[in-house]
Amino acid sequence: MKLKNILAAALALLMTTGCNAQNKQEVKSSNNKKMNAIVIFFSHAGDNYSVGNIEVGNTKIVADYISEITGADQFEIVTHKYDGMAYMPLIDLAKKEAAAGELPPYEGQAPDLTKYDTVFIGGPVWWGTYPQVMFTLFRDINLDGKTVIPFTTHEGSGLASCVGDVKKAFPKANVTKGFDIYGHEVRGGKAKVEKWLKSL
Repeated sequence: MKLKNILAAALALLMTTGCNAQNKQEVKSSNNKKMNAIVIFFSHAGDNYSVGNIEVGNTKIVADYISEITGADQFEIVTHKYDGMAYMPLIDLAKKEAAAGELPPYEGQAPDLTKYDTVFIGGPVWWGTYPQVMFTLFRDINLDGKTVIPFTTHEGSGLASCVGDVKKAFPKANVTKGFDIYGHEVRGGKAKVEKWLKSL
């Protein structure tokens, strides 16, 4: 009788474990954690409008939320061109770069995206679109057939022309609607990012 009780308890435990595993799988799926995804982003630390001098850029924080929630890998577009610049000189430089169609170099090499189906692309809005260094990377990658999800951090520009510019850069990709969040909100904005991701 004792052995029968032990077997029954073991069977119940196995069934519970199986159900829990199934439930976890469903949660992972609804949270996009099974996405084969990467977050490509540029983020500017230092002097930023509305939030002052910050050690971690606003877009980096959003990218980290996305990776934490979805399990996506990351590729940060890094350039040292803007290091140590105050906000106003930086914005003046960004305006000149945009007007000239300049493509500033980034550090390292473009990521290998062959294993990813979904690519998040994020950055701040400078003069109505992403910073020009992002377009340098766009020139070097191929997103044909991939789902591309733009996002921005800003202080009033919303998505600006970022979604349209991504569509122009990658006409054979499936570019989605996009997501924007105020830079001054990102440090307390994880729930907003999570709500957006669950809606995808």
